[in-house]
Amino acid sequence: MSNCATTTVTTWSMEQTSPADLLPARVPDASSGIRIERAEVPSPEFSRFLYTAVGGDVTWTDRLPWSYEQWRAHLERPGVETWVAYEHGTPAGYLELDPQPEGTVEIVYFGLIKQFQGRGIGGHLLTYGAARAWDLAERWPEREPTERVWLHTCSKDGPHALANYERRGFRVCGTEVAEEPDTPAPGPWPGAHPGGAR
Repeated sequence: MSNCATTTVTTWSMEQTSPADLLPARVPDASSGIRIERAEVPSPEFSRFLYTAVGGDVTWTDRLPWSYEQWRAHLERPGVETWVAYEHGTPAGYLELDPQPEGTVEIVYFGLIKQFQGRGIGGHLLTYGAARAWDLAERWPEREPTERVWLHTCSKDGPHALANYERRGFRVCGTEVAEEPDTPAPGPWPGAHPGGAR
């Protein structure tokens, strides 16, 4: 008989069905040192760094077991894009796009490293990344034009995640509630204390 504790997790699927749905956030002042660039060279090392640095405190665990070859194969798929926000040259967060059939693009991962949260960088990155999802076929002519951009977020992502997406024009198109094991977030690297001082 298992004594594993569980927690109730709500997952929301959200979508935009037209570029006009996107509600832009304020663009940071040039003096802020904020810029967004695409990581055009597939790099498993860099992508795994972003994944663990951003997702370590919010229980992103599905890719932790991936081998180097799994990372490489995923990143080399046509149309997969990683857009990185920098503050004065330091990675602050990222957004990953994954094109799917029938003109659909998923924002698979999006978030900021903890020390960069709460300063408007996220809204700007989400705005920019969603716009790149809508014009993705311009960079990948073999892809169909985008007709739908979607993502999912859940109650483990934090109390403001759903509202943040709604402010950028995403609408809830599905809701699921499930019991999941109540496991602690792994932190950004083994031995790091989730949510602790940096």
